[in-house]
Amino acid sequence: MLGLPLSTEVNSRIAKEKLYANAALAPSLRNMVKCQVELVIWRNKLADSTMGISAGESIKEIQVFEVQLRQREIDRRVLPAIAKAIPYKILFVLTFGGEAQAWMEVSGTFYDTGWLPLDEFVLKFEGLDLDAVYENLARQIASGRLGSGGDIAEAVELDKRRRELEREIAVLERKILRERQFNRQVEMSGELRRLKGELGDKNGI
Repeated sequence: MLGLPLSTEVNSRIAKEKLYANAALAPSLRNMVKCQVELVIWRNKLADSTMGISAGESIKEIQVFEVQLRQREIDRRVLPAIAKAIPYKILFVLTFGGEAQAWMEVSGTFYDTGWLPLDEFVLKFEGLDLDAVYENLARQIASGRLGSGGDIAEAVELDKRRRELEREIAVLERKILRERQFNRQVEMSGELRRLKGELGDKNGI
């Protein structure tokens, strides 16, 4: 599906019971995994021994897990719980009904591609070492939210602030529509302009 070298293939099914044990999942999360996940398959191991590229300073391996779903959605708490049980970076590929989406954790935040038909689901594995491969994958999966260069941890923090501003703007716009007092509308409109100005600065507008 991802066109990775045969040397990276593992294709080993991971028993859910092992995930429960390693991740120390709470009963509620166990139930989510049981209800939402059909199979977890360890598809690929990206390492200096399998890819023919150098290990990174911080990333020695990237695992590719295919998560076959029972439904076309997954609770956002499930993948972070699984990731905590694995001492390596993980590229999650979720599949359901002829579609797939990629998820990856970057500096404590998960990003995803959204659902794509399998014939349109393409990721590029590029970089001189595994640090670069990981960062390039993360930027692809984040769909432009992390930019194309610079420190990726700083890019994540900037994106977090953008998301906060977007939420605040949406809430304030709804409040303005409901507000009947003109003076309050004027006051909130001023705050809205300030927030939109800050968001424009964060977006480089």
